[in-house]
Amino acid sequence: MHVLIVEDDRLIAENLYDFLESCGHQCDFATNLSGAQRLLDAGGVDALVLDRNLPDGDGADLARRLRIAGSNLPILMLTARDALDDKLAGFDAGADDYLAKPFALKEVEARLLALQRRSAGRGDSTRLVAGHLSYDPAALEVRLGGEVLHLPPKAVRLIAVMLPCPNRVFSRRELEVAIWGHEQASSDNLRSVLHVIRKAFGDLGGVEIQNVHGLGYKLVTA
Repeated sequence: MHVLIVEDDRLIAENLYDFLESCGHQCDFATNLSGAQRLLDAGGVDALVLDRNLPDGDGADLARRLRIAGSNLPILMLTARDALDDKLAGFDAGADDYLAKPFALKEVEARLLALQRRSAGRGDSTRLVAGHLSYDPAALEVRLGGEVLHLPPKAVRLIAVMLPCPNRVFSRRELEVAIWGHEQASSDNLRSVLHVIRKAFGDLGGVEIQNVHGLGYKLVTA
């Protein structure tokens, strides 16, 4: 998961950054709204950790602009403003979750993973395409070169997670949470799903899931 941390307290931002990266996530951070907007415009962000009291305004304004623009980006507000009215204002602006400071780093990650699962299950009916590989979420159908691949549900789920971001490296943990809802005790479960997919791809060509040593896996298309 690629997380954008918007936080003007450098110590808090660095602690979040280091912890989330140690869990296998990719992170960027901005100290103000304008810097956050530039990073969001560059694309590739999967979740937003957003403070409210920022040097150039209220983080809730950024959340509101994203929702008005039609963005479904998962937003976790992380702020010292913990009064009920503040929380209600945050949710009204478009936050998916609201966590008051001080906080536990493990809880931040747990909430982000929950938001990611919720976002993935919203039922977007848009057909996903990368190269010769496509996924129709309405029909739960994966095709390669026009040929339907007969895959079990977990294999379909893995492709649905990776297909929107070809060439992006997904950590083992990230894929396991997306497929099973939690990290697996053994890597064998994920390897089994990958084996099924690679076997289905067979000699059709034009697409593969590559191991990235020490980091995870990426979907590569021709």
